[in-house]
Amino acid sequence: MPLTISVFSDVICPWCYVGKRRLERALDQLGLRESTTVEWLPFELNPAMPAEGMVRALYRARKFGAERAAQLDAQMTELGHQEGIGFAFGRMTRTPSTRSAHMLIAAATRHGRADPVVDALFRAYFEEGRDVGDPCVLREICVAAGLERHVVEDAMGDAQLRQWVESIERQATEMQVAGVPFFIVDRKWAVSGAQPTEQWLAALTAA
Repeated sequence: MPLTISVFSDVICPWCYVGKRRLERALDQLGLRESTTVEWLPFELNPAMPAEGMVRALYRARKFGAERAAQLDAQMTELGHQEGIGFAFGRMTRTPSTRSAHMLIAAATRHGRADPVVDALFRAYFEEGRDVGDPCVLREICVAAGLERHVVEDAMGDAQLRQWVESIERQATEMQVAGVPFFIVDRKWAVSGAQPTEQWLAALTAA
């Protein structure tokens, strides 16, 4: 039976990257990958972030303290190894605004390229240390992931697309989505957090 899984996510959320991998592994093991539609919905961890972003070390120090931030990066790096993700926190210099990235994901959804674009954005930020708030970087990533250049250019200046992203984020607030990843399966039941593949297997089999 076809499934639709809606995912509130942010491209600078490491747990969202991990959650994506774990869900995909479960879908593959159950033979459901091809019959499942994954819908990527915007959730900005830092909605008030300036368009140019800010220095990551400063952002992390303010949020966690420098020592705790280093510990969290080390723990996530180890977890990433287990999930096949090469987190490269040492290469990441900026914490970006992700508003434009979400606009491009929305445009990619319309053109059937959402999943490769989301995957490319995660990989670019977390494994390559690229600034996914930089318009030039975003263009390169999305075109390489299969979006036509004119689609990318139109999306980045589309006021209606920006309003749609903002409206979905307001819906997330109304639904009391406080953290990501947050999954909604077939519009019926929710899964909060990057649950292990084994839990996905049990939940999807029961459903």
